[in-house]
Amino acid sequence: MRLAVLGVGAVGTSVVELAGEYGHEVVAVADSTGAAVAGDGDGDGDGDGDGGASVDDDGADRGLDVAAVLERKEETGVVGESDPDAALEADYDVLVEATPTTLGDAEPGFSHVRRALERDRHVVLANKGPVAERYEEVRSLEAGSQGTVLFEATVGGAIPVLSTIADLNGQVTAARGVLNGTANFILSRMAAEGLGYEHVLAEAQDLGVAEADPTFDVEGTDAALKCVILANVLYDDAYRLADAEVEGIADLPGSALELATEDGRTIRLIGEVAEGTVRVGPRLVPENGTLAVTGTLNIVQLETTHAGRLNISGRGAGGPETASAVLADVGRLPPLE
Repeated sequence: MRLAVLGVGAVGTSVVELAGEYGHEVVAVADSTGAAVAGDGDGDGDGDGDGGASVDDDGADRGLDVAAVLERKEETGVVGESDPDAALEADYDVLVEATPTTLGDAEPGFSHVRRALERDRHVVLANKGPVAERYEEVRSLEAGSQGTVLFEATVGGAIPVLSTIADLNGQVTAARGVLNGTANFILSRMAAEGLGYEHVLAEAQDLGVAEADPTFDVEGTDAALKCVILANVLYDDAYRLADAEVEGIADLPGSALELATEDGRTIRLIGEVAEGTVRVGPRLVPENGTLAVTGTLNIVQLETTHAGRLNISGRGAGGPETASAVLADVGRLPPLE
C-alpha cells in the first residue's frame, strides 16, 4: 500500500520509519507547516529535485526516501517545502491521520478523513477526534466511498481491542479497563510509595510519562474518548465526549489509596462501557486483581455472550507501539480497485 502520513509526532514518525518493514511505501508526509511528496522535487533538503524519493531502474518513483525526510524534519523543523495540502492530493492508497486529537468539531482531522474518502481512498486513524466526536458522519462518508476507515490505534495503543471486538462478531456486550498510561503511572506510584499526587506528577513529567500540561490525561478526557469510541463501535451509535460521565484523579487524596491498601484494594482510573452508558473515574479494584496493572500498562476487559470475560493487556501508548496498530490496520485493508 502507498501511504500518505499526516502528522509527524511520535506516532506519525514511527509509521514513516516502520512502513517499509510491513511492505508499504510512504509517498507523502505532512506536518502543520509543510509536506514532502514523492516526485514533487522536495523532501530531502538537498535541492536536487528528486523529491527525496527512491527510484526504480526504469525511473518510476517508489516513494519517499523516508530517512532523508525525517532527517530534514529533525534539522529544520519541517518535512518539506510543499504546502501541507499537497499530501492530501498525492497518489496514495491509504491516508494515515496521526495529527493531534481535537475535540468538538474534530478539525482538521475530520476534514482530512472526508477528503480522502471523497477520493475513494482508505483512511487509518491514530487521531481519536473524528471517531469520538463525529462517528456518525465518518460512517456516512465511508458508506458513500470505495474507501474503508479503520482506527485500531485510537483505543489502547498496541492492544488489539477493536480487531478483537470485530473478530467476535457481535458477541461483546460491555468493556472496561485502564486506558490511560499517565494516570495509571501516577496512581500506581502513589500507592506503592505513599507519595502525594503533585510529587508523582512532577516525577512523571521528568520521565516523559506525563505531558507538560497533563490535563487531558489526569482529568480522564483521554480515557473517556477511548471509551466513547468503544461505545460507538459496540452500539453502532453516535456517542460523543459530552455523553460520558468523567471524573479524573487530580483531586484524589493519597489517604484514599492508603485506606484502599489497608483493605487489600487499590485505586485505578477505570473506563466503563456497559448498558448504553460511558463512565470514567477512579474505582476501587482488588490489589492483586486483573485491573490493577502498574506503570504505564493498559488493560481492557471485554464481556462476551459466549466466550466469557476476555482480558487484553499491553502498551497503551508510545510511537512504535501505536504505529504497530496503525500498520496492522493498513494490512487489513483490501486493495483499491
